[in-house]
Amino acid sequence: MKMLEKRIDQVHQLIKKMSEHRDQLIEIAVKDAGFTVRECRIEVDMNLDNLKGFDEMVTVFSERQPICNADQAVALVLPYNGSAWLNTAIISIFLVGNRVRVKFATRGSDISRFAESLYKPIFGDAICFEYADGKSFLENAMSNPNIPAVCLFGSDDHALYYQDSVKKYGKKFVFEGPGKDPFIVLAGADVEAAAKELAYSKYIYAGQTCTAPERIYVHESLHDAFVGRFVELSRQIKTGDPANPDTMMGPVASDRAIENIKAQLKDAVDKGARIALGGRIDDHMVYPTVVVGATQDMLGVREETFGPVSFISTFKEYDEGLQLARDNRYGLRASVYGDEAAVKFGNDLLGEPYCHPVDKMVFGTFGTVGVNQGRSESWKLAFVSKPVGGYAYSGWIWETVDDQFILKQGPKLLSLETSQKIR
Repeated sequence: MKMLEKRIDQVHQLIKKMSEHRDQLIEIAVKDAGFTVRECRIEVDMNLDNLKGFDEMVTVFSERQPICNADQAVALVLPYNGSAWLNTAIISIFLVGNRVRVKFATRGSDISRFAESLYKPIFGDAICFEYADGKSFLENAMSNPNIPAVCLFGSDDHALYYQDSVKKYGKKFVFEGPGKDPFIVLAGADVEAAAKELAYSKYIYAGQTCTAPERIYVHESLHDAFVGRFVELSRQIKTGDPANPDTMMGPVASDRAIENIKAQLKDAVDKGARIALGGRIDDHMVYPTVVVGATQDMLGVREETFGPVSFISTFKEYDEGLQLARDNRYGLRASVYGDEAAVKFGNDLLGEPYCHPVDKMVFGTFGTVGVNQGRSESWKLAFVSKPVGGYAYSGWIWETVDDQFILKQGPKLLSLETSQKIR
Protein backbone atom coordinates (compact mmCIF):
# COMPACT_ATOMS: atom_id res chain seq x y z
CA MET A 1 0.00 0.00 0.00
CA LYS A 2 2.88 2.36 0.75
CA MET A 3 4.26 1.87 -2.77
CA LEU A 4 0.84 2.63 -4.24
CA GLU A 5 0.61 5.78 -2.11
CA LYS A 6 4.02 6.81 -3.41
CA ARG A 7 2.91 6.28 -7.00
CA ILE A 8 -0.26 8.30 -6.41
CA ASP A 9 1.89 11.08 -4.97
CA GLN A 10 4.05 10.99 -8.11
CA VAL A 11 0.91 11.39 -10.23
CA HIS A 12 -0.06 14.41 -8.13
CA GLN A 13 3.39 15.85 -8.87
CA LEU A 14 2.77 15.27 -12.59
CA ILE A 15 -0.60 17.05 -12.39
CA LYS A 16 1.11 20.00 -10.75
CA LYS A 17 3.86 20.06 -13.42
CA MET A 18 1.37 19.81 -16.28
CA SER A 19 -0.74 22.58 -14.77
CA GLU A 20 2.32 24.82 -14.47
CA HIS A 21 3.28 24.10 -18.11
CA ARG A 22 -0.27 24.04 -19.49
CA ASP A 23 0.25 26.82 -22.03
CA GLN A 24 3.52 25.34 -23.27
CA LEU A 25 1.96 21.90 -23.61
CA ILE A 26 -0.90 23.40 -25.64
CA GLU A 27 1.54 25.29 -27.89
CA ILE A 28 3.63 22.19 -28.58
CA ALA A 29 0.55 20.07 -29.22
CA VAL A 30 -0.78 22.60 -31.74
CA LYS A 31 2.51 22.55 -33.66
CA ASP A 32 3.16 18.82 -33.39
CA ALA A 33 -0.28 17.22 -33.71
CA GLY A 34 -1.86 20.00 -35.79
CA PHE A 35 -4.95 20.37 -33.63
CA THR A 36 -6.37 23.81 -32.90
CA VAL A 37 -5.66 25.88 -29.80
CA ARG A 38 -9.28 25.36 -28.76
CA GLU A 39 -9.04 21.58 -29.12
CA CYS A 40 -5.74 21.34 -27.29
CA ARG A 41 -7.08 23.42 -24.40
CA ILE A 42 -10.02 21.04 -24.10
CA GLU A 43 -7.73 18.03 -24.27
CA VAL A 44 -5.21 19.23 -21.69
CA ASP A 45 -7.90 20.25 -19.20
CA MET A 46 -9.78 16.98 -19.66
CA ASN A 47 -6.56 15.06 -19.12
CA LEU A 48 -5.83 16.91 -15.89
CA ASP A 49 -9.30 15.98 -14.65
CA ASN A 50 -8.76 12.36 -15.66
CA LEU A 51 -5.42 12.16 -13.86
CA LYS A 52 -7.08 13.47 -10.71
CA GLY A 53 -9.68 10.72 -11.14
CA PHE A 54 -7.10 8.02 -10.41
CA ASP A 55 -7.47 8.86 -6.70
CA GLU A 56 -10.80 7.02 -6.83
CA MET A 57 -9.03 3.83 -7.98
CA VAL A 58 -6.74 3.45 -4.96
CA THR A 59 -8.92 0.79 -3.33
CA VAL A 60 -9.10 -1.20 -6.57
CA PHE A 61 -5.36 -0.97 -7.25
CA SER A 62 -4.46 -1.88 -3.65
CA GLU A 63 -5.79 -5.38 -4.31
CA ARG A 64 -3.70 -5.91 -7.44
CA GLN A 65 -0.09 -6.60 -8.36
CA PRO A 66 1.72 -5.72 -11.59
CA ILE A 67 2.02 -8.11 -14.50
CA CYS A 68 5.74 -7.26 -14.57
CA ASN A 69 8.55 -8.40 -12.32
CA ALA A 70 10.99 -5.76 -11.03
CA ASP A 71 13.22 -5.97 -14.13
CA GLN A 72 10.37 -6.06 -16.63
CA ALA A 73 8.22 -3.41 -18.34
CA VAL A 74 5.04 -3.01 -20.37
CA ALA A 75 5.54 -1.68 -23.91
CA LEU A 76 3.04 1.01 -24.91
CA VAL A 77 2.67 2.31 -28.47
CA LEU A 78 0.63 5.51 -28.83
CA PRO A 79 -0.93 7.22 -31.88
CA TYR A 80 -0.28 10.68 -33.27
CA ASN A 81 -3.85 11.91 -32.93
CA GLY A 82 -3.59 13.17 -29.40
CA SER A 83 -1.29 14.83 -26.93
CA ALA A 84 -2.46 15.24 -23.37
CA TRP A 85 -4.88 12.30 -23.10
CA LEU A 86 -2.05 9.90 -23.85
CA ASN A 87 -0.80 10.54 -20.32
CA THR A 88 -3.85 8.69 -19.03
CA ALA A 89 -2.77 5.51 -20.84
CA ILE A 90 0.77 5.76 -19.49
CA ILE A 91 -0.24 6.45 -15.91
CA SER A 92 -2.91 3.73 -15.81
CA ILE A 93 -0.23 1.09 -16.50
CA PHE A 94 2.27 2.66 -14.10
CA LEU A 95 -0.10 3.00 -11.15
CA VAL A 96 -0.59 -0.76 -10.77
CA GLY A 97 3.17 -1.11 -10.32
CA ASN A 98 4.54 -1.66 -13.82
CA ARG A 99 7.52 -0.01 -15.41
CA VAL A 100 6.49 1.43 -18.78
CA ARG A 101 8.37 1.84 -22.06
CA VAL A 102 6.50 4.39 -24.18
CA LYS A 103 6.69 4.96 -27.92
CA PHE A 104 4.86 7.98 -29.31
CA ALA A 105 4.16 8.16 -33.02
CA THR A 106 6.93 9.89 -34.96
CA ARG A 107 4.57 12.77 -35.68
CA GLY A 108 4.26 13.31 -31.92
CA SER A 109 7.99 13.32 -31.17
CA ASP A 110 8.01 16.90 -29.86
CA ILE A 111 5.09 16.10 -27.56
CA SER A 112 6.95 13.00 -26.45
CA ARG A 113 10.16 14.89 -25.65
CA PHE A 114 8.29 17.56 -23.74
CA ALA A 115 6.35 14.93 -21.80
CA GLU A 116 9.65 13.19 -21.05
CA SER A 117 11.07 16.42 -19.61
CA LEU A 118 8.13 16.52 -17.17
CA TYR A 119 8.16 12.82 -16.33
CA LYS A 120 11.88 12.17 -15.83
CA PRO A 121 12.37 14.21 -12.60
CA ILE A 122 9.26 12.58 -11.11
CA PHE A 123 9.32 8.97 -12.27
CA GLY A 124 12.99 8.39 -13.08
CA ASP A 125 13.46 5.28 -15.23
CA ALA A 126 10.12 3.75 -14.20
CA ILE A 127 8.65 5.40 -17.30
CA CYS A 128 10.99 5.54 -20.31
CA PHE A 129 10.33 7.29 -23.61
CA GLU A 130 11.78 5.68 -26.72
CA TYR A 131 12.34 7.09 -30.20
CA ALA A 132 13.10 4.13 -32.45
CA ASP A 133 10.73 3.68 -35.38
CA GLY A 134 7.47 1.95 -34.49
CA LYS A 135 8.25 -1.30 -36.30
CA SER A 136 11.62 -1.72 -34.58
CA PHE A 137 10.11 -0.87 -31.21
CA LEU A 138 7.34 -3.46 -31.59
CA GLU A 139 9.58 -6.19 -32.94
CA ASN A 140 11.95 -5.67 -30.02
CA ALA A 141 9.06 -5.73 -27.58
CA MET A 142 7.80 -9.01 -29.02
CA SER A 143 11.12 -10.83 -28.72
CA ASN A 144 12.26 -9.24 -25.45
CA PRO A 145 11.61 -11.64 -22.51
CA ASN A 146 11.52 -8.66 -20.14
CA ILE A 147 8.38 -7.31 -21.80
CA PRO A 148 5.45 -9.58 -20.90
CA ALA A 149 2.76 -7.29 -22.29
CA VAL A 150 2.34 -4.94 -25.25
CA CYS A 151 -0.39 -2.28 -25.53
CA LEU A 152 -0.89 -0.88 -29.03
CA PHE A 153 -3.08 1.95 -30.27
CA GLY A 154 -3.29 1.92 -34.06
CA SER A 155 -4.84 0.28 -37.11
CA ASP A 156 -6.26 -3.22 -37.08
CA ASP A 157 -4.24 -4.14 -40.18
CA HIS A 158 -1.08 -3.22 -38.30
CA ALA A 159 -2.09 -5.12 -35.18
CA LEU A 160 -3.05 -8.31 -37.03
CA TYR A 161 0.49 -8.53 -38.39
CA TYR A 162 1.77 -9.40 -34.90
CA GLN A 163 -0.52 -12.34 -34.10
CA ASP A 164 2.12 -14.99 -34.88
CA SER A 165 4.69 -13.16 -32.75
CA VAL A 166 2.24 -12.91 -29.84
CA LYS A 167 1.70 -16.68 -30.01
CA LYS A 168 5.39 -17.47 -30.48
CA TYR A 169 6.62 -15.41 -27.53
CA GLY A 170 3.60 -15.86 -25.25
CA LYS A 171 2.88 -12.14 -24.90
CA LYS A 172 -0.23 -10.45 -23.66
CA PHE A 173 -1.29 -8.09 -26.45
CA VAL A 174 -3.84 -5.35 -25.75
CA PHE A 175 -5.03 -3.56 -28.88
CA GLU A 176 -7.13 -0.41 -29.21
CA GLY A 177 -8.11 0.31 -32.79
CA PRO A 178 -10.32 2.18 -35.24
CA GLY A 179 -14.01 2.89 -35.23
CA LYS A 180 -16.65 3.51 -37.85
CA ASP A 181 -19.12 4.79 -35.34
CA PRO A 182 -22.83 4.93 -36.23
CA PHE A 183 -24.93 7.93 -35.20
CA ILE A 184 -28.62 6.96 -35.18
CA VAL A 185 -31.49 9.48 -35.13
CA LEU A 186 -34.76 7.72 -34.35
CA ALA A 187 -38.27 9.02 -34.90
CA GLY A 188 -39.12 11.23 -31.93
CA ALA A 189 -35.55 12.51 -31.51
CA ASP A 190 -34.79 16.11 -30.61
CA VAL A 191 -33.45 17.24 -33.99
CA GLU A 192 -31.68 20.29 -32.59
CA ALA A 193 -29.88 18.36 -29.84
CA ALA A 194 -28.88 15.56 -32.21
CA ALA A 195 -27.62 17.93 -34.92
CA LYS A 196 -25.59 19.97 -32.43
CA GLU A 197 -23.96 16.88 -30.94
CA LEU A 198 -23.10 15.52 -34.39
CA ALA A 199 -21.57 18.85 -35.42
CA TYR A 200 -19.46 18.94 -32.25
CA SER A 201 -18.27 15.34 -32.25
CA LYS A 202 -17.77 15.22 -36.02
CA TYR A 203 -15.62 18.34 -36.38
CA ILE A 204 -13.59 18.42 -33.18
CA TYR A 205 -10.05 17.29 -34.11
CA ALA A 206 -11.26 17.45 -37.74
CA GLY A 207 -12.83 14.05 -37.28
CA GLN A 208 -9.44 12.49 -36.49
CA THR A 209 -10.54 10.36 -33.56
CA CYS A 210 -11.57 6.73 -33.51
CA THR A 211 -14.83 7.73 -31.82
CA ALA A 212 -15.92 10.40 -34.29
CA PRO A 213 -19.35 9.59 -35.82
CA GLU A 214 -18.99 8.57 -39.45
CA ARG A 215 -22.13 6.62 -40.44
CA ILE A 216 -25.28 8.68 -39.89
CA TYR A 217 -28.65 6.91 -39.99
CA VAL A 218 -31.72 9.17 -39.78
CA HIS A 219 -35.35 8.06 -39.66
CA GLU A 220 -37.05 9.12 -42.88
CA SER A 221 -39.57 11.29 -41.01
CA LEU A 222 -36.74 13.52 -39.69
CA HIS A 223 -34.26 13.32 -42.55
CA ASP A 224 -34.86 16.66 -44.25
CA ALA A 225 -35.10 18.64 -41.02
CA PHE A 226 -32.04 16.98 -39.54
CA VAL A 227 -29.87 17.34 -42.65
CA GLY A 228 -30.93 20.96 -43.06
CA ARG A 229 -29.95 21.83 -39.49
CA PHE A 230 -26.73 19.82 -39.59
CA VAL A 231 -25.67 21.53 -42.81
CA GLU A 232 -26.35 24.94 -41.22
CA LEU A 233 -24.17 24.07 -38.23
CA SER A 234 -21.47 22.66 -40.51
CA ARG A 235 -21.32 25.93 -42.45
CA GLN A 236 -20.55 27.74 -39.17
CA ILE A 237 -17.32 25.79 -38.57
CA LYS A 238 -14.39 28.18 -38.90
CA THR A 239 -11.48 26.44 -40.60
CA GLY A 240 -7.91 27.67 -40.85
CA ASP A 241 -4.60 27.91 -39.04
CA PRO A 242 -4.67 25.71 -35.90
CA ALA A 243 -2.59 28.31 -34.04
CA ASN A 244 -5.30 30.94 -34.48
CA PRO A 245 -7.50 30.91 -31.35
CA ASP A 246 -10.57 31.61 -33.51
CA THR A 247 -10.06 28.50 -35.64
CA MET A 248 -12.54 25.73 -34.86
CA MET A 249 -11.12 23.07 -37.18
CA GLY A 250 -7.69 22.61 -38.71
CA PRO A 251 -6.31 20.33 -41.44
CA VAL A 252 -6.20 16.54 -41.58
CA ALA A 253 -2.73 15.33 -40.65
CA SER A 254 -2.43 12.02 -42.46
CA ASP A 255 -1.60 11.71 -46.16
CA ARG A 256 -3.28 8.32 -46.12
CA ALA A 257 -6.49 9.80 -44.68
CA ILE A 258 -6.55 12.46 -47.41
CA GLU A 259 -6.28 9.82 -50.13
CA ASN A 260 -8.95 7.70 -48.46
CA ILE A 261 -11.34 10.66 -48.22
CA LYS A 262 -10.87 11.51 -51.89
CA ALA A 263 -11.52 7.89 -52.86
CA GLN A 264 -14.57 7.66 -50.60
CA LEU A 265 -16.13 10.83 -51.99
CA LYS A 266 -15.57 9.76 -55.61
CA ASP A 267 -16.99 6.32 -54.88
CA ALA A 268 -20.07 7.82 -53.18
CA VAL A 269 -20.85 10.16 -56.07
CA ASP A 270 -20.23 7.40 -58.63
CA LYS A 271 -22.77 5.24 -56.79
CA GLY A 272 -25.46 7.90 -56.68
CA ALA A 273 -24.90 9.86 -53.48
CA ARG A 274 -25.02 13.65 -53.40
CA ILE A 275 -22.62 16.04 -51.69
CA ALA A 276 -24.94 18.44 -49.86
CA LEU A 277 -22.07 20.49 -48.46
CA GLY A 278 -18.33 20.69 -48.97
CA GLY A 279 -16.35 18.12 -50.90
CA ARG A 280 -13.54 20.64 -51.23
CA ILE A 281 -10.01 19.57 -50.29
CA ASP A 282 -7.07 22.01 -50.42
CA ASP A 283 -3.85 20.18 -49.66
CA HIS A 284 -4.62 18.77 -46.16
CA MET A 285 -7.56 21.06 -45.44
CA VAL A 286 -10.76 19.04 -45.80
CA TYR A 287 -13.72 21.38 -45.43
CA PRO A 288 -16.82 20.14 -43.57
CA THR A 289 -18.51 17.73 -45.94
CA VAL A 290 -21.99 16.22 -45.79
CA VAL A 291 -22.92 13.36 -48.12
CA VAL A 292 -26.58 12.34 -48.42
CA GLY A 293 -28.07 9.28 -50.06
CA ALA A 294 -25.29 7.06 -48.78
CA THR A 295 -25.66 3.29 -49.05
CA GLN A 296 -23.98 0.38 -47.28
CA ASP A 297 -21.89 -0.62 -50.30
CA MET A 298 -20.05 2.72 -50.41
CA LEU A 299 -16.44 2.98 -49.25
CA GLY A 300 -17.34 5.91 -47.01
CA VAL A 301 -19.80 3.73 -45.13
CA ARG A 302 -17.60 0.62 -44.99
CA GLU A 303 -14.11 1.96 -44.21
CA GLU A 304 -12.84 4.42 -41.59
CA THR A 305 -12.80 8.01 -42.88
CA PHE A 306 -10.78 9.79 -40.15
CA GLY A 307 -11.79 13.22 -41.34
CA PRO A 308 -14.64 15.79 -41.27
CA VAL A 309 -16.93 13.91 -43.66
CA SER A 310 -20.38 12.53 -42.77
CA PHE A 311 -22.22 9.89 -44.80
CA ILE A 312 -25.99 10.09 -44.19
CA SER A 313 -28.56 7.38 -44.91
CA THR A 314 -32.25 6.96 -44.06
CA PHE A 315 -34.26 4.08 -42.61
CA LYS A 316 -37.95 3.38 -42.05
CA GLU A 317 -38.32 0.75 -39.33
CA TYR A 318 -36.63 0.13 -35.98
CA ASP A 319 -35.18 -3.22 -37.08
CA GLU A 320 -33.85 -1.72 -40.31
CA GLY A 321 -32.01 1.00 -38.36
CA LEU A 322 -30.59 -1.62 -36.01
CA GLN A 323 -29.38 -3.76 -38.89
CA LEU A 324 -27.69 -0.79 -40.57
CA ALA A 325 -25.93 0.24 -37.35
CA ARG A 326 -24.64 -3.30 -36.84
CA ASP A 327 -23.45 -3.75 -40.42
CA ASN A 328 -19.73 -2.94 -40.13
CA ARG A 329 -16.43 -4.57 -39.24
CA TYR A 330 -15.85 -2.08 -36.39
CA GLY A 331 -17.70 -1.92 -33.07
CA LEU A 332 -16.23 0.84 -30.93
CA ARG A 333 -18.96 3.33 -30.03
CA ALA A 334 -22.50 4.15 -31.15
CA SER A 335 -24.70 7.20 -30.53
CA VAL A 336 -28.48 7.00 -30.39
CA TYR A 337 -30.89 9.93 -30.27
CA GLY A 338 -34.63 9.48 -29.79
CA ASP A 339 -37.49 9.18 -27.32
CA GLU A 340 -38.00 6.19 -24.98
CA ALA A 341 -37.28 3.81 -27.85
CA ALA A 342 -33.68 5.03 -27.89
CA VAL A 343 -32.91 3.25 -24.61
CA LYS A 344 -33.95 -0.12 -26.02
CA PHE A 345 -32.12 0.59 -29.27
CA GLY A 346 -28.96 1.40 -27.33
CA ASN A 347 -29.23 -1.74 -25.21
CA ASP A 348 -29.66 -3.81 -28.38
CA LEU A 349 -26.28 -2.51 -29.60
CA LEU A 350 -24.35 -2.58 -26.32
CA GLY A 351 -21.98 -5.39 -25.43
CA GLU A 352 -20.92 -6.62 -21.99
CA PRO A 353 -19.62 -4.19 -19.33
CA TYR A 354 -16.08 -5.57 -19.46
CA CYS A 355 -13.94 -7.53 -21.92
CA HIS A 356 -14.48 -11.28 -21.98
CA PRO A 357 -13.27 -14.38 -23.84
CA VAL A 358 -14.92 -15.05 -27.20
CA ASP A 359 -14.57 -17.87 -29.72
CA LYS A 360 -14.18 -15.45 -32.62
CA MET A 361 -14.55 -11.77 -33.50
CA VAL A 362 -17.95 -10.41 -32.40
CA PHE A 363 -19.66 -8.18 -34.97
CA GLY A 364 -22.66 -5.88 -34.58
CA THR A 365 -21.93 -5.09 -30.94
CA PHE A 366 -20.37 -1.94 -29.43
CA GLY A 367 -18.22 -1.34 -26.37
CA THR A 368 -19.79 2.05 -25.61
CA VAL A 369 -23.24 3.36 -26.50
CA GLY A 370 -24.37 6.92 -25.79
CA VAL A 371 -28.13 7.41 -25.59
CA ASN A 372 -29.07 11.09 -25.92
CA GLN A 373 -25.60 11.71 -24.54
CA GLY A 374 -22.65 13.62 -25.97
CA ARG A 375 -19.42 11.90 -26.92
CA SER A 376 -17.37 14.02 -24.52
CA GLU A 377 -19.68 13.13 -21.63
CA SER A 378 -19.56 9.39 -22.30
CA TRP A 379 -15.76 9.50 -22.51
CA LYS A 380 -15.16 11.07 -19.07
CA LEU A 381 -12.62 9.08 -17.02
CA ALA A 382 -11.97 6.75 -19.97
CA PHE A 383 -9.08 4.41 -19.09
CA VAL A 384 -9.23 5.72 -15.52
CA SER A 385 -12.33 4.14 -13.98
CA LYS A 386 -14.42 3.79 -17.15
CA PRO A 387 -13.59 0.74 -19.29
CA VAL A 388 -13.51 1.58 -23.00
CA GLY A 389 -12.78 -0.37 -26.14
CA GLY A 390 -14.71 -2.22 -28.76
CA TYR A 391 -15.68 -5.37 -30.54
CA ALA A 392 -14.77 -6.90 -33.89
CA TYR A 393 -11.77 -5.11 -35.40
CA SER A 394 -12.03 -2.10 -33.07
CA GLY A 395 -9.98 -3.80 -30.40
CA TRP A 396 -9.10 -7.05 -28.69
CA ILE A 397 -6.78 -8.82 -26.29
CA TRP A 398 -4.64 -11.82 -27.19
CA GLU A 399 -2.97 -13.91 -24.51
CA THR A 400 -1.93 -17.46 -23.76
CA VAL A 401 -3.33 -18.95 -20.56
CA ASP A 402 -2.49 -22.55 -19.55
CA ASP A 403 -1.09 -23.16 -23.05
CA GLN A 404 -4.35 -22.00 -24.63
CA PHE A 405 -4.46 -18.95 -26.92
CA ILE A 406 -7.36 -16.70 -25.91
CA LEU A 407 -9.18 -13.86 -27.67
CA LYS A 408 -11.04 -11.28 -25.58
CA GLN A 409 -13.26 -8.42 -26.74
CA GLY A 410 -15.12 -5.54 -25.16
CA PRO A 411 -14.33 -2.46 -23.04
CA LYS A 412 -11.27 -2.63 -20.83
CA LEU A 413 -8.98 -0.77 -18.43
CA LEU A 414 -5.28 -0.87 -19.24
CA SER A 415 -4.56 -0.86 -15.51
CA LEU A 416 -6.48 -4.09 -14.92
CA GLU A 417 -5.17 -5.74 -18.07
CA THR A 418 -1.56 -5.13 -17.00
CA SER A 419 -2.07 -6.37 -13.43
CA GLN A 420 -3.58 -9.30 -11.57
CA LYS A 421 -5.34 -9.97 -8.29
CA ILE A 422 -2.97 -10.35 -5.35
CA ARG A 423 -2.87 -14.01 -4.45
